[in-house]
Amino acid sequence: MKILVTDGISASGIQALEDKGFEVINTKVAQEQLENYINDHTIDAITVGNTTQVRQELIDACPSIKLIACLGTEMDNIDVDYAIDNGVHVINTQEASALSVAELVFAHLFGMVRFLHQSNREMPLEGDLSFNLLKRQFSQGIELRGKTLGIVGFGHIGQEVAKMALGLGMKIVATDTEVENATITIPFFDGQSVNFSVKTQSLNDVLSKSDFVTLHLPAQEEYVIEAAQLDKMKDGVGIINTSRGSVLNEVDLVNAIESGKVKYAGLDVFENQPTPEIQLLMNPEISMTPHIGASTIEAQERIGVELANKIIKLLSE
Repeated sequence: MKILVTDGISASGIQALEDKGFEVINTKVAQEQLENYINDHTIDAITVGNTTQVRQELIDACPSIKLIACLGTEMDNIDVDYAIDNGVHVINTQEASALSVAELVFAHLFGMVRFLHQSNREMPLEGDLSFNLLKRQFSQGIELRGKTLGIVGFGHIGQEVAKMALGLGMKIVATDTEVENATITIPFFDGQSVNFSVKTQSLNDVLSKSDFVTLHLPAQEEYVIEAAQLDKMKDGVGIINTSRGSVLNEVDLVNAIESGKVKYAGLDVFENQPTPEIQLLMNPEISMTPHIGASTIEAQERIGVELANKIIKLLSE
């Protein structure tokens, strides 16, 4: 069987497939050439990232496709239900990137509460002339220990975030439409571990109790956080979104920052990708990264191996 790796997977993932007798074609194919390439090479399975579109038209036009594999958790670019209804397997990786995304959440949190995103802009420009002024400006940071972190979406990533928060001495409250209870196990380097039992609460309760709110949700048809939900939060709250741009109303977020309701904001995803709004890009109060939550060497290695194992299992049956 032929596997087209159009958006790349790790070398170990490719090796695992080849060891099981699959022919792996590791090449980037432009969207407009994808249909012809699949049909010309009689491709059995394709792996894609979050930019390559696999829509109904492509599925219909490429009858040889038996499986679509998505790097990471996001599958907004795939007509998943249509593919499944037409006998095509659709798989992704649920756990492989959770640790990397959770670490980015805390990169934003630590950076925001110590104003690193601002001082890293100002020091190269003014550090030699206004050192003491900048020192005073950025000397009102706070500690995370003892603060309450609200986790909206308590799946694999949300629970990984909870582990880190608990390890730092933070309090956590969580909400999820499907998860009612979860046992959070915090492992240590010497083999010891500590278990915490977490019972999820309503969204309103989580928002009202939290010093910081972090979002870990799939794509939604409507905003989950907009003006009404922001009003329920504490004054001076911090918000981090590493899930989907569509779950957070960016206009309402900017308004809340300007009013002082929101003091800290960290965004890895945006409503308009890959062209975020200039009001966000130029806002000195927002810590921003270009959708890199799952983009670590370790996560990509785990993603490649996990996808390869799933492909082998499904296409070897």
